[in-house]
Amino acid sequence: MTGTYVLAIDVDRPIAVEVGALGEYEFEAETYAYVGSAFGPGGFARLDRHRELARGERDVRHWHVDYLLGHEATTLVATVRYPDADQECELAGALPGESVPEFGASDCDCPTHLLETPGLETLLEAADDAGGVLEDDSEAEAD
Repeated sequence: MTGTYVLAIDVDRPIAVEVGALGEYEFEAETYAYVGSAFGPGGFARLDRHRELARGERDVRHWHVDYLLGHEATTLVATVRYPDADQECELAGALPGESVPEFGASDCDCPTHLLETPGLETLLEAADDAGGVLEDDSEAEAD
């Protein structure tokens, strides 16, 4: 199955992360929303890869969000799927939060695909209002 997804990522303390060719980014202790596309090979199997990286079971970073997920101060707390919906850029512009410039948007004209949100509950409510299906990511929190 393919579609669009949103990852809710908690950063538990201020951190600096080297994000591939983008360079160093500083993140406050907040909840961030990353909007991604699962229309490539494997579809939503990409979410399993993100979860493995967040748990420390994978080291290879392919996408900007991998650098954030791979940091020990971050936790993947929720995933929202939009099955068969090509809404990546639309959601990145519509979900609540402040843009993290250029993050995750190297293959489109969007300013970003990562948002510093006003909080997890606000993010999940907005994602639900946009037609998303919330998944349980408690397994991703297990270390």
